[in-house]
Amino acid sequence: MQLYNTLSAEERAQLIDEAGKQRLTLSFYAYAKIEDPKKFRDELFIAWNALDALGRIYVAHEGINAQMSIPADQFDDFKNTLEAYDFMKGIRLNVAIEQDNHSFLKLTIKVRHKIVADGLNDDTFDVTNKGIHLKAQEFNNLLADPNTIVVDFRNHYESEVGHFEGAITPDVENFRESLPIINEQLQDFKGDKNLLMYCTGGIRCEKASAYFKHQGFKNVFQLEGGIIEYARQVKEDGVESKFLGKNFVFDHRLGERITDDIISQCHQCGKPCDNHTNCANDACHLLFIQCDDCKTAMENCCSTECLEITHLPVEEQVALRKGLQVGNKVFRKGKSDALTFKKSGDLPNKSLAKVDSKNIRQKIAVKKALLGKAEHYYTKSKIAQFLIENNEVSVGDKILISGPTTGDQEVIITEMLVDGNTCETAKAGDQITFELPFRVRLSDKIYKILG
Repeated sequence: MQLYNTLSAEERAQLIDEAGKQRLTLSFYAYAKIEDPKKFRDELFIAWNALDALGRIYVAHEGINAQMSIPADQFDDFKNTLEAYDFMKGIRLNVAIEQDNHSFLKLTIKVRHKIVADGLNDDTFDVTNKGIHLKAQEFNNLLADPNTIVVDFRNHYESEVGHFEGAITPDVENFRESLPIINEQLQDFKGDKNLLMYCTGGIRCEKASAYFKHQGFKNVFQLEGGIIEYARQVKEDGVESKFLGKNFVFDHRLGERITDDIISQCHQCGKPCDNHTNCANDACHLLFIQCDDCKTAMENCCSTECLEITHLPVEEQVALRKGLQVGNKVFRKGKSDALTFKKSGDLPNKSLAKVDSKNIRQKIAVKKALLGKAEHYYTKSKIAQFLIENNEVSVGDKILISGPTTGDQEVIITEMLVDGNTCETAKAGDQITFELPFRVRLSDKIYKILG
């Protein structure tokens, strides 16, 4: 029985594109007593793999935490796999407000000691004794109460690009760091203040609310369904958004926009910006905020040192990484002396800028024609290779290269080779190569921008 992925991310992305079906990105969690997490994990993998469900899931003796992508036409069958377990009957599924067919490209289910690492070793701590859940409007009402303290239980790189007005935003790398910090900070307010908390989807607050009740806090409340559900209610029910900016998400999108406010800045030049990127140097892979200008100038790198490394031959880059814990095994988040404008824990309550919604709509509405797909990228010479499957493309055309990791990149072809020879125009069946300052992947598509 298959209990592992047989396709690479690039191969999976290609199959998704070829299928042409809509997929839903969603998340859910449940605290429950699971006697045999490994057996539970194996059962889920078999059931979900059969439905072409993808995602990152953690299971433990204390429950399940999942972020997933599933085919829209398999939604009911997917829900049935959850309903097979008593503790997941009627479970809330937080569906993303922005859909992306490539949000997840593998099915990974890991058995962990806990679904949310809390650093606690207290047998008397009951995670099911949680705080009162509030819907969006109820949350707004309590937020306006001067007797309320609101706390963001996410990490610094999440709250930096978006948070609720007036929230305490701890400068922490993980959830377990925030519990003792907030507990010490709020010791004098156990009996007379409303403790209002929120996180991305609710799972961290579920545990935090129980922890603070255990610590003696009397009036503990949490945002039901987290920011994801809050954003849905803002959009569908006309609730005023008290959340500013973006909601950081843990898939390749790295964020969903809630309001047009930009409350953070590029870590390299200081311009208003809230777009996260990962350093292109696989030995670094630092997560940081980078504007489009710096992304172009630094070629997706966090420093000149990393930029120089990416220009080395692939063999030399691999040799430099030998023996180190690198790449996706290290997911460092915005903590580096190379980042001049990184200001963790010192966040503005007002926006630095606004997103131009009109331009965004125009960009989305750009007409384009599919040309073909990426086949290779020659790192040393910075040459990209594509197979043209439809239409024609000529020198001087503006093209769009788009993919789950590459994002959307627009360039103008100034010179190209067609099947190895200099040529002005390529047609279906031709293989073209031209210079690109960024790498492309097998999952990338190439389009011609029309008009």
